[in-house]
Order: sequence, then structure tokens, then C-alpha cells
Amino acid sequence: MADINSAFGGNLTQTNSDGTLALTTPQGQLATSDTAIIGDANDQFLYLANGVDPAYASGRMQDGIGRIYFLTRLAAQPTTLQVACGGLQGVVILVGSQIQDSSGNVYACTTQGTIPVSGTITLPFACVSTGPIAVPASNGISIYRAISGWDTVTCVSGVIGRNVETRAAFELRRQQSVAANAVNTNDAILGTVLAVSGVVDAYVIDNYSSAPETIGGVTLGANSLYVCVAGSFTPLTVAQAIFTKKPPGCAYNGNTSETVTDPNPIYSTPPSYTVKFQTAVNIPIFFAITLKNSAMVPSNALTLIQGAIDEAFSGADDGIVPRIGSEIFASRFYSNIASLGSWAQIITLQIGCVNVPTTQFTGSISGNTLTVSSVASGAIAIGQFISDTTGIVASGTQITAGSGTSWTVSIAQTVASETMYGVVPNQNDVTMNINQEPTFSAANVILTLV
Repeated sequence: MADINSAFGGNLTQTNSDGTLALTTPQGQLATSDTAIIGDANDQFLYLANGVDPAYASGRMQDGIGRIYFLTRLAAQPTTLQVACGGLQGVVILVGSQIQDSSGNVYACTTQGTIPVSGTITLPFACVSTGPIAVPASNGISIYRAISGWDTVTCVSGVIGRNVETRAAFELRRQQSVAANAVNTNDAILGTVLAVSGVVDAYVIDNYSSAPETIGGVTLGANSLYVCVAGSFTPLTVAQAIFTKKPPGCAYNGNTSETVTDPNPIYSTPPSYTVKFQTAVNIPIFFAITLKNSAMVPSNALTLIQGAIDEAFSGADDGIVPRIGSEIFASRFYSNIASLGSWAQIITLQIGCVNVPTTQFTGSISGNTLTVSSVASGAIAIGQFISDTTGIVASGTQITAGSGTSWTVSIAQTVASETMYGVVPNQNDVTMNINQEPTFSAANVILTLV
């Protein structure tokens, strides 16, 4: 107002009772508008200045910083499933063939396959919608668009999709990409592997001693490198990424082998090397939630809680997700469930996985019958989740009845004799081994009202 008054020769006379110039006058409105314009310009400049700093950049500015490092923000990805398709020999399941889960989500086949003489072929399916959708139970899917001779579908395993990469996740990946510019360091290998298309998580460590060592539940050979990778990726591409960054003469560990040819043009006959790495095992995390019972608890409380856990597990709320070798705290999921409403009064929330089992035994499953041949530790009981470290046992499988060596399980399936675990979610935290990728399935949630 002082500037406006000066501009008009100091002769503005319409004032308030205290002698100040009135904002309700035309000149007052002119001063107010100019102030808003100047304030907005300053705000925009401040946003631009902060956006130059990677610690504060977001949106378009963060995308620009990423491009300096040849990075682009990761797009949303669909949940993908490995589905056992059963039917007549010779029936072709085309790309685009569709199935549906019990929540109405539709998945399309991404790789064509022909049902063999065994009557079953496992093919990949991707949800037609992107984002973190929980992997359904093995019997939680059905054929959506029929093909003559295609009779059954069973979900074998799956990888939860993701939303568009968050500001925090993109900045972390940018930092890792800087390390990828180096060679002969674990950070360089990790950053390069994480940049491979389809890789959703990775873990890199080395054993520099001259004797084997057990680290994070995995035994590493002497003077060797260990790389564990999770996601839906081309193994050779991962092996090539490792080869370009690893120190020469360093041995490998893992369950996946690929032959990589040295790309250096100096060789007339390029040498080839066998590169090994670990493909992560999907380990389900089980949840047991006890809420205070009241008339306010809705009939679909379990479904709402499953969705809240899924949001936290997939990082849809803050971009932080459970990872290979990480420690997962039950408290991580409190706020998401509590935010569902005043009815969600948590008494206890605990988690569990095969790393902290109640019992370990050798058994096989045929249909709904679990046959136990020996018990290594603990005691098998009704209500326990059944799991393994191979990912063969269907998510959500629980013991519903039985005793001794014969038990009834909730999901019909066929599993050859192997080491299995009875899991009760009664832990405040669990730690993943460095070969394990934690996964979530809605079928692995127990809700109790008291």
C-alpha cells in the first residue's frame, strides 16, 4: 500500500479508522493483487530452486535430474502370476487368454503355450490393471474367457505389481545408479542389476575370506560374490550386468547359471564365462490380527484389513517395501489398519514366516490330505499355516483337521515329499535370509475379534 500510495503521489485519502489505507478501495485491491502476484512468483522461484537439489526435487524437476543419469521414473507394473493350466493335450493357450481372481481382477496370458501329455502347463499371466494387487490363493482364480479343452487353472506363485515409482524410491534408485558407474564394488553391481528390466529387488554381498562363510542364512564359497535377484527378468541380462561390474577372478554363488561372452572388441575370439547368481525364493509372510469386537466392525473387515496390509507391503503408502534380507516389523502395518476407522482397534498384530516356524517336518500333499513322514521339531496342530522354502505349497494353506501322520489342509494341491513348516504368526518381527523375497497374499491373514 505504501508503494501504491507513493506511485500516486502520496495523495491516497481513503483510509481506515486507524489511519491506514483501506484495502477495500480500488487502490487497495490493486495492492492486494500485486502482492499475490509477487508472492506467487517468489513461491515458484523457491520451488524451482529447491528442485535443483536432489534431496528435495519432485515431479518434473526430479524427472529432469534422473535423465542426467539416463534414468526414467519406473512406470506402474501389474501383478504377475505363474498359473498351472490344465486340460486336454494339444490345446493351445494363446497370448491374451484371460483368467479372473475372486476379487474380480482379470489377468491375461503373456506367453503362448500348448498343454502337454501330462495335462498341465505353467504359464505367466499379468493383471490387465497396474498396481499392487495381492497374489490370489492357489484356488482363488478361474477361467474368465473359455477355450475349448482348457479346464482348470491353479495359481502357483506370483509377484505383486507396483504403482508409479514414488519420489523417495526414485531418489534412492538415482543414488544407486551413481554407484553403478563404478566397477569392482558391491554397490556398482547392485545399481547395475537393479537397472535391468523386470528386476524388482536385488541383494549383493561378497565373502572376502579364504574359507566358506554362512551369511544371512546362505553359505558363500571362499573369495566369492553373491547376487540375489527377484522379479520377472531375462536371466542372461542379469548375468551380463553382473559380469560388467564384478572384480576379475572372483567366484560366484547361486542357483542360476548363464554363459556370458566378453563384449570387449579387442578379442578376435571373445572368451566366455559362466556367471552364477541366486534367483530369490518367494517367502510368504503371515499375519494374525486381533481387534476389539464391537457393533462398528463391518462385515467386510477382513477384506479391508487385507487391503490395508497390501498397501503397506507394496509400498503404496510411502514407497518403502520389505526387501531381500530385510527385517520386517509388525508395527509397520499398525497405522494402515488403524486408519480404516475407529472400529479398527488393534489388540495385537503379529507376523510369521518359515524362518521362525512352530514346527518343521517332512510331508507331502495330495488333494486336501497332508501326509507327514517325520517331524524334526515342534508339534503339528490345527490352525497352523503350512509353508516351505521352495514356493511350491500354495499360499493360505492351513491345517483344518487331523492328527498323527494324516492331516486335512484347506487348499487342494499336489506337493511331493519335502521339508515343510507349520507357521503361527506370533512374532513382532521376522528377518529374511539373503536368498528370500518376502511376499504377501490376502489368504495369509487371520482376523480374530475379542
